[in-house]
Parts: sequence; C-alpha cells; structure tokens
Amino acid sequence: MIANFVQLVYLVAAALFVFALHWMNTPATARRGVYAGVLGMVLAVVATWLQPQVIHHQGIIIAVIAGFVVGIPLSRVPLTAVPQRTALSHAFGGLAAGLVGTAKYYLWFGEGPAELTAFRTTAIIAEVILGFLTFTGSLMAAGKLQEIKWIPQRPVTYPFQNVTNIGLLLLAAGLGVAVVLQPTASWAAVAFGVIIALALTFGVLLIIPIGGADMPTVIAILNSYAGLAAVAMGFVLDNKLLIIAGALDGSSGLILAIIMCRAMNRSFTNVLFGAFGQVAPSKAGGEEKIYKSETIEGGAQVLEQANSVVIIPGYGMAVAQAQHKVRELYDQLKKRGATVKFAIHPVAGRMPGHMNVLLAEADIPYTDLVEMDDINPDMPQCDVALVVGANDVVNPAARTDKSSPIYGMPIIDADKARTVFAIKRSKNPGFAGIDNELYFSERTWMLFGDAKNVVGELVKQLSGPSVH
Repeated sequence: MIANFVQLVYLVAAALFVFALHWMNTPATARRGVYAGVLGMVLAVVATWLQPQVIHHQGIIIAVIAGFVVGIPLSRVPLTAVPQRTALSHAFGGLAAGLVGTAKYYLWFGEGPAELTAFRTTAIIAEVILGFLTFTGSLMAAGKLQEIKWIPQRPVTYPFQNVTNIGLLLLAAGLGVAVVLQPTASWAAVAFGVIIALALTFGVLLIIPIGGADMPTVIAILNSYAGLAAVAMGFVLDNKLLIIAGALDGSSGLILAIIMCRAMNRSFTNVLFGAFGQVAPSKAGGEEKIYKSETIEGGAQVLEQANSVVIIPGYGMAVAQAQHKVRELYDQLKKRGATVKFAIHPVAGRMPGHMNVLLAEADIPYTDLVEMDDINPDMPQCDVALVVGANDVVNPAARTDKSSPIYGMPIIDADKARTVFAIKRSKNPGFAGIDNELYFSERTWMLFGDAKNVVGELVKQLSGPSVH
C-alpha cells in the first residue's frame, strides 16, 4: 500500500517538475514555475522518507535542519552574487551524488559480487566521476565569480594543458572500466579511490583555463553535469523520480549551454579548452584611441529630446546595484513621452538571465525587455542607446575585426543608434580582454563613473526643471 502511494506521489512530483520548467519559459509564469518546483521537491522528499526501508529518521532530521541552517543565508545573497550562489548549488549537488556513489560502492563491496553488478558499478562510476568533477569545478567557478584573490578570473594556462586534462579524464574512465569488470577485486577499492581523486583534480583543472567571459556558459554546463550525476544516482538507488529529475536538470542545462554558445558563436570545445578571456597585448606603435567624455548635464539634455531610448544593461549595472536607479530613469523618460526598451543579450552578466532578474527586481515591465535578435532591427531608428556597464556584448569588433577573439559573436547593434552614451567605471577592457571599438566611435560619448551614481545624477537632471 505504501509503495503504491509513494509511486503515485512520485508521479505527481515528476509532473510538477515538468510544469515548473514549462512555466519558467516566460517571466509572466516564472513565479508559478518556482512554486511548482518547490512543491514537487517537497513531495518527493516526504514520499521517500515514508518508505519502510528508511529507518534512520534522527539522522535525516539533523540533515534537514543543517540544510535549512546553510540554505536560508544562501538564499539572501545580493543579486550580484546569484551566479556564484548558483555555482555553489551545483557544487553541493555534485558532492551529494559523489558521496552517495562512494558510500554505495564500499557498502556493496563488503557484501560481495552479487550486489555490485556490471550495471550498478557502471552507474556508480559515472555518478562518482560526474559528481566530484562537478563539485570541484563548481567551487572553482564560484571562486572566479566571487573574485577570490588566489583564484584568478583570467584563464590560467600551461604547456600541454588540454592533453593533461583529457589524459586525466581518460585515466579515470579506464580505471572505471577495470573496476566494472572486477568490482570486488582486492585492488578495486584502491582504484575506486584513485578515480575519486582524478575526478576532483579534473574538475579544478577544467575550470582554471576558462575566463570570466565564459562563466555563463560554464554554469550551464556544470548544471548539466550535476543533472547527469543525479541520473546515475537514480539508477544506483533504483529511484525513478531521481532519474526523471536528473534528466530534466541535465537536459535543460545542456540546452541552455547550447543557447549560450550560439549567442557567443562558440563551440563547447572552444569554451572548455579555448582559454578565452586572456588580456590581449596592446599593439606597439598603434595610434592611440581617444574617448570622448560627456557631462551629466549634456547627457540629460540629449535624453530629454529623445523619442526612442534603448538601455543596454551589463555586469557593471549589477556590480553597482544600479537597477533601481535605472528604473527611476525609465520612469522619467516615459513621463516625457519617450519609448524606452531594454536590450537583453543572452550572455550579459555572469549567468543566463542575470539582467532579467536584476531588472525584474526593480519592477521594470517584462514587455519592455527585448531580446537581442528582436531589438537589433530597430537600433538604426533609436535616438539614444544607453549602455549601462555592458562591454563585449556591444563591441562592433565582433562584426568587423577577424583577428578579434570575439569575431562572429552576435552583439547588440548599439553602434547603429544615432547617439550612444556608455556608462563605465574605468577604461579597463571587459572579460574578453580587448578594447571596445564602440567607445571610440564618433557617435559615442562616455559617462565615466559608478553606474548607480551616474544614472542617479541623470535622474536628478531630468526630474528637475528643463535641462536646456
């Protein structure tokens, strides 16, 4: 009776997970999708707990309390820290999968070959490799995103790096095959420990050569790895819901990573092994490029006369926590009769959807958030393009400079607007490590400073008497 009830609850939970992903396709139903996912997970946990073979209730209660103690503070991080918070979630998921696989292997190792069938052992090896490389890889990604001093944001490369990394993975896989063939041999337990060490090392070495520019894609890929680890764990534990949930997680992460790669005109191999984001050396003897700066008053005068304004947000807006000031600017421009849209690049920020989340926090209408492909045809008719902390995603070199590392990457056509104002803290290059040709265009004027302060001053100018 209990078994049938559990399977029924699992079916309901699986349906909720599917609906959760479906509802999160659009901002209007995203909140409903989150609630559906939470409810599905609660049902899954409770149903699993009710099964008669679960007997260590005290330990589970302690674990649940510990989860709340850790999870609640992590849920209250600022929106600038959401990408690294997401990476930590992947790390926890990968660690859980790896530990479950390890525990199951050594438990069944003592019980004999009848338990460690070829299928079970294969699932355990896959679970452990994927889980532990996701654990250390996600920690490295979180460290890069958090800008921890001893984890450089720029790619770290060394001779034969890719050969070394692939060699480690192949060695782990080879040892895994040997363990599958003889899972209870005297040497198998030691080999299993070596596989764990190789997976942990591979996760670190996989992320070290990847620069900050590729972090949105890397987060999506790690999400996919964590999902695949959960699938393998489902086979190990003979839990169908875990298999379904892991497959949904893994496939959605893979699809998202594909979207990110297309948005950057890059391949998976280039992201994982291309060491993208190294600072490009300046060309000796080249003509020095000059920025044209504008005052706040001058910028406000132009904005006051604009009929069409496109705001292009980037990570600089997130760092400055300028989204609420941007909303105030949006309100002032709308009061003056201007059409205001937000151009959203798929890889703007540090994670997929980062800009959407920030702008949603400031209650900016979803209908005014426009994707890159939809906004670009309108850019030549745009009076003012206001770039708030974005860099590589508006760099015209992606279209014109075949020697540029971002050549071929689809960008927002800010340079086609009649006037461009670019808000930037400094003259330093973006994650790609190259100068932005947009900033030297005859149509572009720089507003140097913290994005929150600059936008705030623009709002003051527009909210007072006429700035003429």
